[in-house]
Amino acid sequence: MNPASPADYRAIAAGLSFEGRAFIGGSFVPAVTGAVMETVNPANGEAFATVASSQAADIDNAVAAARSAFRNGAWSRAAPERRKAVLLRLADLIRANAAELAVLESLDSGKPIRDCLKEIGIEVPDTLQWYGELIDKAFGKVAPTGEDSLALITRESIGVVGLVLPWNFPLLMAAWKLGPALASGCSVVVKPAEQTSLSVLRLAELAVEAGLPDGVLNVVPGYGETAGRALGLHPDVDAISFTGSTEVGRLFLRYAADSNLKSIGLEMGGKSPFIVLDDAELTAELIENAVTAAFWNGGQNCSANMRQIVARSRQEEFLSLVAAKAASLVVGDPLDPETELGPMISAEHRARVLGFVEKGQNDGARCVLASDTAHATRPGSFLGPTVFADLSPSMTIAREEIFGPVLGVLPVDGLDEALAIANDSAYGLHATVFTRDIDRALFMSRRLTCGTVAINGFTEGDIKTPFGGYRQSGSLARDKGTEALAQYLQTKTSWINLKAPALG
Repeated sequence: MNPASPADYRAIAAGLSFEGRAFIGGSFVPAVTGAVMETVNPANGEAFATVASSQAADIDNAVAAARSAFRNGAWSRAAPERRKAVLLRLADLIRANAAELAVLESLDSGKPIRDCLKEIGIEVPDTLQWYGELIDKAFGKVAPTGEDSLALITRESIGVVGLVLPWNFPLLMAAWKLGPALASGCSVVVKPAEQTSLSVLRLAELAVEAGLPDGVLNVVPGYGETAGRALGLHPDVDAISFTGSTEVGRLFLRYAADSNLKSIGLEMGGKSPFIVLDDAELTAELIENAVTAAFWNGGQNCSANMRQIVARSRQEEFLSLVAAKAASLVVGDPLDPETELGPMISAEHRARVLGFVEKGQNDGARCVLASDTAHATRPGSFLGPTVFADLSPSMTIAREEIFGPVLGVLPVDGLDEALAIANDSAYGLHATVFTRDIDRALFMSRRLTCGTVAINGFTEGDIKTPFGGYRQSGSLARDKGTEALAQYLQTKTSWINLKAPALG
């Protein structure tokens, strides 16, 4: 049965057991020191589970297990069809356990159950299936040479990879990284965000059930400054793929420089523009996209389009429609399928977002919609949507990543000013453009300095399209698409000298 009411999801929650130990070498084990972290439900502020607080010794054990698994070749040298079968089984197991995983992630992160079900029931398994299907369809090359030689260009697994996940999309980001890493034959050490480890630990159990050999997937919960740092500095880790803040991304580059110069793939912050040109019709669909772009996942999304750049002649109509739509969003219990906005990840993060709201007011932005003050007295870390108007490009709320439900509108006169303001950012992850003119749309797409440009609809694309950023939003590495494989593969040339056989 597909549960559809809050009571259904609460019943699932009541029956859950919470495995919080690290998963190393095919088994759940406590941290070497016995240290644990409390897992807090953002919807009520209450601790409901404990999770291992991994230290350097635990990272050493996980990396050793991953290296041993890589060397024994049960996965790294397995036939492509073998790896494909395991990933397809894992995808099916996730689908079969989607309701449980979705409730687990909703409790852990505060994400609305409706979003968790879509991500975990559809996107996560589809991602793993897509990379599983890709395994036996990737070919090497033969370089053109004379008859006295043969040059083979092949790709092989990079080795042991550290995957460092954010708290806003725990299982989805795990799938984006695990899919190509496992498809490439790597062994992995996953460091989930300290706030959201439970669903990733459950995924490790399902991976073993699917037939993944012991040691290929290891999960080490812990704080960034301990477990994350130890993983980044580890001399036997060949590559790190990280999604999170720009501040922490810089740390991983330093860790690589201070250790073995491991490869670092980064997908970091953003301050993405949503551009409405003067010929765009302010349809219900456009307004729906504008609100989704800013408030999906409570604005806790790297590609959230918080800078909404609107033709000055359309600003007031746009603001009226967006504010009305935003005010209608249902803020409440994440386990209620009607809820559209859950809580912020923590009370500390909520306070940080409110600090940006206060800064916007102090800097002279016009508040069109204020967060419902009723949320301030309820348990948990809830925060309703805020809409500001008349931003100037120099304002703090127009430049810094807020990571919360705060939308700001910047009025512009003409396409050139819209483009200049859109590109005036340290980031470059995403942009959305609404226009009825295909020439203007393509012009904007070619001139916007970011990794993904969506035309007439807010989207990050699908699993077939690469995702990543320019400038301080990321490195050349990409998640999703065939491009994601590059983080986990090395290129090898085999040059063979040949001699012509004697004839006759």
